[in-house]
Amino acid sequence: MNGLVLEVKGSFRELFGCDPEVVVRAPGRVNLIGEHTDYNEGFVMPVAIDRFIAMAASRSEGDEVELYSIDYASYVRFPLSRIEYDPENHWSNYFKGVVYHLRQQGYKLGGCRVVFQGDIPQGAGLGSSAALEVASALTLKSLFALSIPERELIRLCQRAENEFVGVRCGIMDQFVSCLARKGRALFLDCRELSYRHLPFLGEFLVLICNTMVRRELASSQYNIRRGECEAGVRILAQKLPGIIALRDVTLNDFFQHRHLLPRVVAKRCLHVIKENQRVLEGAEALKKGDMLAFGRLMHLSHYSLKEDYEVSCPELDCMVEIAESTEGVVGARMTGAGFGGCTVNIVRRDKAVLARRSISLRYKREMGVKPEIYLSSPAGGALEELSL
Repeated sequence: MNGLVLEVKGSFRELFGCDPEVVVRAPGRVNLIGEHTDYNEGFVMPVAIDRFIAMAASRSEGDEVELYSIDYASYVRFPLSRIEYDPENHWSNYFKGVVYHLRQQGYKLGGCRVVFQGDIPQGAGLGSSAALEVASALTLKSLFALSIPERELIRLCQRAENEFVGVRCGIMDQFVSCLARKGRALFLDCRELSYRHLPFLGEFLVLICNTMVRRELASSQYNIRRGECEAGVRILAQKLPGIIALRDVTLNDFFQHRHLLPRVVAKRCLHVIKENQRVLEGAEALKKGDMLAFGRLMHLSHYSLKEDYEVSCPELDCMVEIAESTEGVVGARMTGAGFGGCTVNIVRRDKAVLARRSISLRYKREMGVKPEIYLSSPAGGALEELSL
């Protein structure tokens, strides 16, 4: 992280001839369990990872925003009076979306200069877009002394992605990027937005394995899955008045009325209902320090995502199978929207380096591609700007 901060500060100074007023960082995330439950108003359990977006900024005269991405070596300029979606510089739309929604909510912004860089792998399902949104919101909050409650800021970042960028994500990524705590998993109720931090035993690490398959289908299929879940709720509500999301449907309710659902919709609903239960059971396992029990729940989650939600792929399945047979790994599953990206694994700290090497060699032998594998402890969130 410190290297990123130094890089954005140095680039800002080189581009604009002065030091930034503010430097902010926001972490990526990986979801331990609770996949495709957030937009169904259910439960999730992510951790922040020690990979970040770092952003440096200062105010400027007038109402123009100057935005530079070190990763894309690309520069965008736009006036606050005309914030438009940019199909050529897609990376800029996350920042623009935050600016747009802040102004829609009546917050007063001025011109500014912004430089950012990240080391969160893109297209891997590790929350890089949410980290960019959160870093953008916190930067603007600090620059212009905006009084924004935490949860309003989180919701605003979600709206930026939903309505400006056009991806119908749930609220989990933005929430954990803001409110994660070092050494803890975060249990989040996506309806109530209540949360609690759960112990993550220090003798274990999170092992993230990137299959190197870009999630080309993830956005389109994500929206399709969300629509299928909503269709299930509409049908079930005819027999279960008062339900507004799959969160409200018990397993007994589901099996009693399953015959009303199209086969594919029934499979989607079954995954979400069971996955919510797995998150609740996983929370109890972490409270007891029972990582083996948690690992068994991760296995069931992956199988459900593969068979019922149908968002896995051969590379993800191969990576999970390899990890589950690797010494020191107690849990493995795909994570994120699916169709590529990463698996998340829990590994014993004293076996982590050997496990990483073994998984890398075996995956390359099976798939012909060398994976990227990252080790992380649960990281802290992005509530405070960094002191300069």
